[in-house]
Amino acid sequence: MITPKQRLGSLVVALALLLGACSQQASVDPGAADISIDSSSAQIVTSTPASSEATCTFSEEPAFVVGDDEEDDNQFFTSIRGTGRLSDGSIAVVDRTSAEVRIFDASGRHLRSMGQRGEGPGEFTDPFILWITAGDTLWVGNTRPWSYTVFTSQGQFVRRIRLDPVYSDPSRAGGVLENEYTVNVRWEGLGILTPEFDVPDTAIVEIHNPDGKLANILARIPHRTFGKVSDSPESIAFSPLFEARAVVDALGSTIVLAHGSKPEVQVLDDEFNLRMIVRWSEADREVTREDVRAYREDYRERYSSSDWDQNDDDRISPERPVADVFPAMSSVKIGRDGRIWVRQYDRPREDRGWLAFDAEGKFFCHMAQTPGSVWEFGADYVLLLHRSELGVQTVRMHRLTLPS
Repeated sequence: MITPKQRLGSLVVALALLLGACSQQASVDPGAADISIDSSSAQIVTSTPASSEATCTFSEEPAFVVGDDEEDDNQFFTSIRGTGRLSDGSIAVVDRTSAEVRIFDASGRHLRSMGQRGEGPGEFTDPFILWITAGDTLWVGNTRPWSYTVFTSQGQFVRRIRLDPVYSDPSRAGGVLENEYTVNVRWEGLGILTPEFDVPDTAIVEIHNPDGKLANILARIPHRTFGKVSDSPESIAFSPLFEARAVVDALGSTIVLAHGSKPEVQVLDDEFNLRMIVRWSEADREVTREDVRAYREDYRERYSSSDWDQNDDDRISPERPVADVFPAMSSVKIGRDGRIWVRQYDRPREDRGWLAFDAEGKFFCHMAQTPGSVWEFGADYVLLLHRSELGVQTVRMHRLTLPS
């Protein structure tokens, strides 16, 4: 079992350094040194969501759907990697297999497409994710190596931005800021080299300037530990069951940093000053034998009809380490309106849903788990990627109703 001390020890050191650093203003220069984060004016906002009944709800029926019309070739998706809403209400979707970005109007009618597979201007080798920034500019993360291809909302190719130094793999998290600096995350894989699950990887949060050059290192956050539970040559490395991980997002003029083990989110501005720390009360939830048994039973039921292999055995192996307590969160997303949405971590067969905090860090509402993976929160909508039992992928937009 992973003890709380092991789980939090190096995290406390890393974040203590992060929070303790203080300067008049973060410097962004080509030296690629660690940023000295200005924490002098940071506010700590604490709340108790359990004492509030404020609830956000999403419409039962989606207000927008694409991907369910079999007669429209433009709605045939095989690997949706991102979606976003433009200021006129149209929806952009990037499909990895076709290597296209397709834009649909609010009724679901296809308007235009951009990109194709290739290595020329406006082409993709492997489109991996999509962001929409100020002025409805579309940024498509493309791999490998990791780069950004930029289009106008009308489909005109603007430029390609290659990271320097090169990212051989996709950025693990982050996003594009309105000032065209990008926040990219790579893992420093120390733990994966040791089979004992005792050395955590580190999530290196890096800032690249509008030309793609590394400007600074924003943070180093302990990530997950890895190891193998079998000597089989087919085995791959896994992290302990229910282990917390680093969480990073960036959008507009905001960057958020967190670690799933703590009910806390650090909020930075686009000059890399620590603006706010959002904290909420939550008791530790111990992992029980019943939780582990439920996970294994659910995993067998879900994947027993597929091609079971050694890695499936390893995932439910009694030799796979298990965390002592559940993480507080699994992800954080910055809404297009500045709200901060925290996906609470579920124990097996649990659905705790989301917590929302306003732009000032105050608790805003509870929201149930959505019927699909959230790609974007807006002021009054949520964009989802939904997958049917038959594997059909659709993009859906549901209306949000806010607390009165």
